[in-house]
Amino acid sequence: MTRRLVLTNESARHPFRQTLPPPVTPDVRKRDDEDWKLFLLSFAAFFTCFYTLIF
Repeated sequence: MTRRLVLTNESARHPFRQTLPPPVTPDVRKRDDEDWKLFLLSFAAFFTCFYTLIF
């Protein structure tokens, strides 16, 4: 369910919700970059632990 918390039109009934700014959409490229960094960090950590235990 991808329902937005903040309604951007006049049908927002609560006064607090009317004062909130519209939601920010995430940057897709930044998220992909974080996935690659996490993968490489996990791979390096696993390789280091495995290499240390074997040799």
